[in-house]
Amino acid sequence: ELPESWTDMQEPLLEGMCFTLKYLGMTLVEKPKGEDMAAAAIRRIVATARVGARKFQKVILTVSPRGISLQDADTKEMVENISIYRISYCTTDKLQNKVFAYVAQSQESGALECHAFLSPKKKIAQAVTLTVAQAFQMALDLWEAAHAGR
Repeated sequence: ELPESWTDMQEPLLEGMCFTLKYLGMTLVEKPKGEDMAAAAIRRIVATARVGARKFQKVILTVSPRGISLQDADTKEMVENISIYRISYCTTDKLQNKVFAYVAQSQESGALECHAFLSPKKKIAQAVTLTVAQAFQMALDLWEAAHAGR
């Protein structure tokens, strides 16, 4: 449970806020940001996810000023670490409001990838989105503070 004033708390975010979500999948996108691009990408991911009869991977998504890390919820194995500087956009889908998605540049190929996750509640998807936005701001503040003395 998140306290009402959780958006004002910086300490937990520095360590990383954790959310347990189900990974729906990934699709390549043309643009680094934009609501329409994200909505279309999420529709593609959800449609593909519905076709496959497999169980979705349950992941622990941790948001910090360093970025997003994904860990398999069952095996605790690290799936991926995405630097905050590679993430260009994040959103909660308007229609699929339990879906959180982010766009990041692939470290290997440089392609723009949209990754989508299903949360148990609409509020949690919104909380993840707000937490990522807050992490961006904090990373910027830390970067500015580090460069202010130069």
